[in-house]
Amino acid sequence: MRHGDKINNLGRTASHGRALLANMAISLIEHKRITTTLAKAKALRRYVEPLVTKSKDNTTHSRRVVFSYLQNKEAVNELFSTVAEKIGDRPGGYVRVIKLGFRRGDGAETAMIEFVDFNDTYKPNAGKVRQAKKTRRGGRKSAVAAPVAVAEAPAEEMPVVEETAVDVVADEPTVETAAEQVEETLAAMGMPVAEAVAEVVEADVVEETVADAADVVADETPETPADEASEEEKKDDTEA
Repeated sequence: MRHGDKINNLGRTASHGRALLANMAISLIEHKRITTTLAKAKALRRYVEPLVTKSKDNTTHSRRVVFSYLQNKEAVNELFSTVAEKIGDRPGGYVRVIKLGFRRGDGAETAMIEFVDFNDTYKPNAGKVRQAKKTRRGGRKSAVAAPVAVAEAPAEEMPVVEETAVDVVADEPTVETAAEQVEETLAAMGMPVAEAVAEVVEADVVEETVADAADVVADETPETPADEASEEEKKDDTEA
């Protein structure tokens, strides 16, 4: 019985199994895609992915470790140059296994195993930008930094709001246009704006002062006898 036995020996001895997987790994590295039985494809995936991870570190030690498994210089050079350059940004899952159905001769289930990044036809994530995982604290920082970034953006990068017919009222003078017309009139008369404003202010002050003085004089002047006589006559007339 094979209780808890997770290693598929593929009906071979240990040495025969290692040689089989090494040869299949060499073929996969050279051709980037091979077709075999499903059991062999799954065993090859577990065998070749650690070697691909080793190829990311292009050192003499890593090359010697991979060569001890493959025993093929051309495959090692291909793995550390072409394959490592293509899958350098991928954290794992370098190969995929696709089932192809059953073989006609013996009915064995077949599958295709290939490098994910070398299939130009099937790329579900093509054109998508890989984003780092956001944590709760990182989300708070990004939310706070967003208004600051908008405030610090230069005026040239701000969006331009187009004016519409509703926002603009035709033939309606504004305060700015009236001020410009006054300035043009004063300039045509040869009088600076500051002097004109000063004269207007002085004229208003003089008029206010004269009016205040007239009110004070009217309050302080005593009534004359003629005025008193006229008031008495008015009272007699009303009594009569």
